Parts: sequence; C-alpha cells; structure tokens
Amino acid sequence: MIELEGPLGKSDTVNSELVSLERELSTLRKNGLIDPFGLFLYGLVLKEKGSENLARTVLVESLNSYPWNWNAWSELQALCTTIETLNSLNLNNHWMKDFFLASAYQELRMHNESLTKYENLQGTFSFSNYVQAQIAKAQYSLREFEQVEVIFEELLRNDPYRVEDMDMYSNVLYAKECFSALSYLAHRVFMTDKYRPESCCIIGNYYSLKGQHEKSVMYFRRALKLNKNYLSAWTLMGHEYVEMKNTPAAVDAYRRAVDINPCDYRACQMILVCGLPWLSVTKLNSFICLEEAIKCYRRAANCNDREAIALHQLAKLHSELGRLEEAAFYYKKDLERMEVEEREGPNMVEALLFLATYCKSQKRFEEAEVYCTRLLDYTGPEKETAKSLLRGMRIAQSGFPLMDVEHFPP
Repeated sequence: MIELEGPLGKSDTVNSELVSLERELSTLRKNGLIDPFGLFLYGLVLKEKGSENLARTVLVESLNSYPWNWNAWSELQALCTTIETLNSLNLNNHWMKDFFLASAYQELRMHNESLTKYENLQGTFSFSNYVQAQIAKAQYSLREFEQVEVIFEELLRNDPYRVEDMDMYSNVLYAKECFSALSYLAHRVFMTDKYRPESCCIIGNYYSLKGQHEKSVMYFRRALKLNKNYLSAWTLMGHEYVEMKNTPAAVDAYRRAVDINPCDYRACQMILVCGLPWLSVTKLNSFICLEEAIKCYRRAANCNDREAIALHQLAKLHSELGRLEEAAFYYKKDLERMEVEEREGPNMVEALLFLATYCKSQKRFEEAEVYCTRLLDYTGPEKETAKSLLRGMRIAQSGFPLMDVEHFPP
C-alpha cells in the first residue's frame, strides 16, 4: 500500500481477502463461536467493505462483551458521523462508554458536552494526563486559548517527555505568535522522538511561523508518511499550499482531510475558498463546484453546525442551481433555528423574502402572507417588496385590491 501511494498518500490498494474473511467471521458469529476480539476483527472487515450499519452492530456486540478495547471504541466512533447515529447505539453502561461519548462529542463538535463529560471523568481519574489533555482539546475547540496554554504547561511539568497532543499546544503557540516558546517546544519534541507525527507537525508549525513554507510542507509530509490518516497534518499542509499559492495541491490536501473526517467543516470551507475561483473556469466546472459546496455544507449541517452558517449556505446554493423546493426547505430550517436562538439580521430577512416569494408562486397564499407580514417590521427595499407581494396575492384571490397593507397590524 505504501509503495503504491501517490505524492499525497492516495492508494487504490484493496485487500483481496476481505470477502473470504467476512464469510468466515460471519459463520463463526452465527454459530456463537466468536469472542469479543473476533467480533472486533469482523467489525473492521465490515467497515472496510462499506457495510457500516452491520459494522456498528458487530462492534457494539464486541464492546458490550469486553468494554476495555479502546481500538474498538475508536473504530465505532469513526462510524458515528451524526448525533442521531450515536444516540441509536445500544451500548451497556460502563465508565469506558463515558470516555467514548466524550470523545465522540468532541468529533461531532459538541464541545461543551464533551468538556462536561471529561470534567466528570476527572473526578474519578484525577491524575490522568489523558483526561487533562482532552479537557484542553475541548477548550481549544471553544477558543479558550489561555486555559489551554496553562493546561499544556502543567502537562509538560508532569510529563517532560510527552509528545502526544503537543501538536495542539503548538497550534496555540502559533496562533499567539509565541516564536520562542514554539521554537523551544519543537526542539524538545525533536530530542524526545523525531519520528512521531506530532513532532513533525510541531516542527512544521515552527517553520511556518518563520515563513519557510517549503520546509513546513516537508515536515507535514513526513508526518503523513508516519500516519497517512493524521487529520491535522493534511489541514495544516493545505494552509501551507495556500500560502505558496499552489491552489490545486491545497484543495487536494483539504479533500484528504474531509475524506478522513467528514465532520471537518473547516477543511470543507477551505475547499470552497480555494476551489471556487479555481473550478469556475467553465459553466460545467461551476456546476461541479456548487455540487461540491452543497456536499461540504451538508456535512457541516449534519455535524452540529455551531457557527450556524451551513443551512443558510445550503439554501443559497440550491437557489442558485434553480432547486427552489430544496432551497425553501433549507431556508425554513434556518429560519426555525434563528427563531429558537432569538437571532435576527440579514439572513432572517433573506429567508423571509425567499419563502414569501416561493409560497406565493406555489399558491400557498396564507403561508406567504405570514412571511410578508413579518417583513413589514423591517425597513428597506424588502418591506416594499413584501407590500407588493401582499397586493398581488389579494388581487389574485379576490380579483380586486383590498385595504392598504400599510395599515396591517404587525
């Protein structure tokens, strides 16, 4: 597989034994002759074949029998890309399940829920460096960089040779432009173990902060040689290619990040930022680009989009492609979300205006009037458009105009 990989780690290598392995393990499971580790192996085979539903079922069976196999939990987590899928798992209660849920919440970008879980676990595992690092990870996702820096400094005091998770610490130092601290950290991990992907990423960040992007890419490539599924290395390498104005390589790197983790909405957004100018050379490529954008934002919407941008973008993209029914669906969902969160602004006006126009075209006049009436509370051209729509609907329904809509109650 390694020998057949291209420059960015792609390989079409397929395990030719998967079919026979699946047949053998399936028979053993049906006859009750398989232990939890055999079930774990069966789950891996099913996952590799793309049978995700059965893979989840088998991995749950394995973990309910033997809950201390963290690799099985990790494989199961990779198959839970939505909160609905996660909640549907029939798992026995166990403290290992709490570790799993905390990690899964983090991947689904439910950072507050993840932080709560880890803080509860810290009450039992008070001296666990792992739990402390995961708390830092959750706080990093919540942009609480000051607390993250304090935790990692304490981790290094407790475990001076720690390399695991230190790449996240380097991201914080990079963001704060702490050149001397990042230089010290890079030297430290290099002397501890230079053949860890985390070490390579830290050194890559160090060279990036120095503006030496070619060297930075070299170290991110080394990280990916050590672990081709190392998500942050793909994303960071994409950033470096953007700096080097190598847009095709940047998009390819971001795509690899999304392939590894469909919930990586940041990589999805960077594909859009980099890909729109690059792909829109012809109408065909423009269409392909919009389809790619829809896929990316749909992933973000399914992964608990905390920034509340995915639904609005999905609505706009479907509208641009002339898919008015789909656009109306997403505008309505976005409107409902804004109402729940008590948010107003241009996105709400845009949603109300589209839905009013769409419902009128579908002769759903009562629903259209509701949206138009809400638009009367706003100032600007949208208010005048709403008045015009209301007049048009009343003419269509009665054959002659009624009272001036200016006097309608809000």
